[in-house]
This record gives sequence, structure tokens and C-alpha cells, in this order.
Amino acid sequence: MRNPRINGLYAITPELENTGDLLDKTRQVLEGGAQLVQYRNKSANRILLREQAGLLLQLCREYTVPLIINDYLDLTIEIGADGLHVGQHDAAIAKARNQLGDNKIIGASCYNNLGLALQAEKEGVDYVAFGAFFPSLTKPNTVSVTMNLIGEAKNKITVPIVGIGGIRLTNAKKVIQSGCIAIAVCNDLFQSGNIKAKAAQYAQLFAETK
Repeated sequence: MRNPRINGLYAITPELENTGDLLDKTRQVLEGGAQLVQYRNKSANRILLREQAGLLLQLCREYTVPLIINDYLDLTIEIGADGLHVGQHDAAIAKARNQLGDNKIIGASCYNNLGLALQAEKEGVDYVAFGAFFPSLTKPNTVSVTMNLIGEAKNKITVPIVGIGGIRLTNAKKVIQSGCIAIAVCNDLFQSGNIKAKAAQYAQLFAETK
């Protein structure tokens, strides 16, 4: 495994304009045991993106948890974030690796396409993400993934596999048992009445499946 930091609960932030609210909720996620945080905001302007990403990085450093930026290579470089997550049409993996260096985490969305995952591994990613496993509120038009694909992927790639898409506490165990070393969660986590407790419940699932 190229990057042992990729494991457990991978929290993806919701799009919140209120930075204080975003930081408060993310702190609860970290206190509950999240192992990675991804800052994802497709609608904010550049000023807000820079402000929120910078403050989230400071917060994640308090907990020694990597902060991954979704899509924005320039922002990742500007604030010195721990890594970048790219989609099929975002920054090219080779370009990102060249500009970020070997010590930063790069992850790639591979949807339900094993060929994309194989190519991403060749280009030097630290993890691949497959999804959506279930209907997703964050990205309602995503392709669907079967548990069998993860078993096939584990036989062909060596980098960690992250499961994403519609994951809730009620279905997360199936995703972990299929072979995903981490699960990415947004809505079920950040919209919870007790975010810290929900994050701890997710973390416990990984302890149970070891």
C-alpha cells in the first residue's frame, strides 16, 4: 500500500457559506474519529474558497488529519493542503503530481470504471474512489457501482479503494466488507443531529471489520 494514511472515515464537507458553521461541524467530525477530510465546494467564489480551505487546514492540523481539496489544484498549492482529489474532467493526475510533488496525497474518482482506476494507478494516485454505491443527494446523477466491482478491483490494483455515494450508517458496513479501506460520507454525517456521535459510529464499523 503506497499510502497508509488512506483509511477509515473520509468526511466530505457540504457546501456551506457560513464558515463558522462549516468549521464547527468539521471539528465535530474530527472529534468523532474521521481519518481524512475533503473540502468540496463547487459554488463558492475564490475569496470564500481560500478563506474556508485555509481555516479547515488549520483545524485538520490540530487533529493530525490530512485535508484534501476537491478539484482545485491551484488552491491546494496556495494553502499547502495535504492533497488533491480529482474527477475525470478535473486537473490531470500527472500534472497534479508534477506540481504537488511526491509527498502530497492525490486521489481520483473512477466512478464504476475499472479501466480508469488502472490508469490512475499508473499515473501515480494514492487512492481511487468508486461510486455511487447508493443513490446520492450530493451527486444525484452519478453512475452506480456493484460490490462485485470492488472485489475485481482489489485483484488488479494495489492502491487503497474508497467507497462513495449515498453511504449511510445503515449500509456502510456492506461497503467496507466489499473491500473499501475507506468510505467517503457527506450528508449522513454533516446533517446528523449529533455529528460527533455519528462519526464515532462510522469509525467503530472499521474496528468491527478488522
